[in-house]
Amino acid sequence: MGSTKGQRALRPVLCGVRTVWDAVGDGVFFCSGCGGDRNYRHLTGRRRLTVLGVPLVGRGEAEPVVECAACLARYAPEALEHPTTTRFSAMLREAVHTVTLAVLAAGGTTSRTVLEAAVATVRDAGLDDCTQEQLYTVVEVLAADTGYGSGADPAAEACGPTLAIELHEVLAPLAPHLATAGRESVLLQGARIALADGPYRAAERQVLTTVGTALHLPDEDIARLLAAAARTPS
Repeated sequence: MGSTKGQRALRPVLCGVRTVWDAVGDGVFFCSGCGGDRNYRHLTGRRRLTVLGVPLVGRGEAEPVVECAACLARYAPEALEHPTTTRFSAMLREAVHTVTLAVLAAGGTTSRTVLEAAVATVRDAGLDDCTQEQLYTVVEVLAADTGYGSGADPAAEACGPTLAIELHEVLAPLAPHLATAGRESVLLQGARIALADGPYRAAERQVLTTVGTALHLPDEDIARLLAAAARTPS
């Protein structure tokens, strides 16, 4: 009986369908299986009817896949939309830097206390070579562009179209890849800079609200977070 089972196990499969894969591209992506950046191959496939293991008749195209070179797991091409760890870090640094500059420009102040808070925030995000002088120079340019600066009309619109567009362009692509706590953290970093020299100015609150909206935070959560930051002792 054992010999019969062994013979059955060795019988070849007479016919079936096999997918023949062709590599059409490669690169680096974030592999969720490995949990890090890995090389990948972009594969397209053709299904073939096989007889005794020999592909004979085409049975149509297979859905393209992305194959991890390390663990060989295969994913839909949408996996390439997730930023690599390196790219994600760069996006986060750019987001914090942009929010910092927007808050400084809206605040209409270049006090040492505010600049110290701003530099600390930007350096914590990974821009270790940032200085107060660099921020001051960029803020002066932004203030001229937005109409804000020392002596500006407090009733003027703080977050003009140019600044609002820039905030959305930088923050909106990042938002889907950040958990809620991460998006809230970016907003709160801007809030702490605004509060470094006292209560929010109307312009600062307007810019921070724009930041929260660009990060896909609900209006009620934005208001709650800004209020909580204002109540927290510095």
